[in-house]
Amino acid sequence: MTKRFEDRVAIVTGGAAGIGRVTAQFFARDGAKVVVATARDIKGGEATVQSIKEAGGEAIFVKCDVRIEKDVEALVTACIGAFGRLDYAFNNAGVGPDGVRLPVINITDTPEEIWDTTLDTNLKGVFLCLKYEMRQMIKQGTGGAIVNTSSIGALSPLPGFSAYSSSKAGINTLTRTAALEGASAGIRVNAVMPGPTERTQLFVNLTSAHPEERNNMAGGIPLGRLGGPEDIARTVLWLCSEEAGFITGHAVPVDGGMTAR
Repeated sequence: MTKRFEDRVAIVTGGAAGIGRVTAQFFARDGAKVVVATARDIKGGEATVQSIKEAGGEAIFVKCDVRIEKDVEALVTACIGAFGRLDYAFNNAGVGPDGVRLPVINITDTPEEIWDTTLDTNLKGVFLCLKYEMRQMIKQGTGGAIVNTSSIGALSPLPGFSAYSSSKAGINTLTRTAALEGASAGIRVNAVMPGPTERTQLFVNLTSAHPEERNNMAGGIPLGRLGGPEDIARTVLWLCSEEAGFITGHAVPVDGGMTAR
């Protein structure tokens, strides 16, 4: 049986764990060659690649800090050098206030560097990825599909998450702009907005000090459970597939109904 992404190539940023790792694995399972990128968790990124190879897929790891333009340009160059083309991209790298990497902090107490770190990674990083991914897709002349990781925080902000929610709202607007600019070249650009998702670094860090928050979060979801990385990954692959071939410029909540209220 032909796989959906046979002979196609995907880039996944933030691919060391959680949503990024599972999405990279799902792309490979469906026939794509995968470029896994991350800036900090090198061992995690390499482990994602190893898991793909052990399952019979093709993948390479590229160290990339999405805040740095030359890194992003080098990521796309490495993709073309290894596999000759680029068809799909999942721009997933990001940071959030989880009480470990970044504090949950009110606007009045937020240092400038926390604002800059969050916006540089989440919003500038997606901008730079789009810039070089779309350039390559336009050059190829065969279209493509890109998905950016936003958050339901773009629609329903929480106290202490000002930089995070602002960056994710910016991603939604950037996604729509890129969709309009890429449409004439057959490039579709969408976003996913995860709700609370287990086995992500943000979720693990937020709940490690307060385990009871896991049940509190689940209780606020109409479907009655937390999301998993697989829920997000399946949505990303659908948005990249021909089944979603007439969908572009949208931010899709994957939240068990939280934003339906």
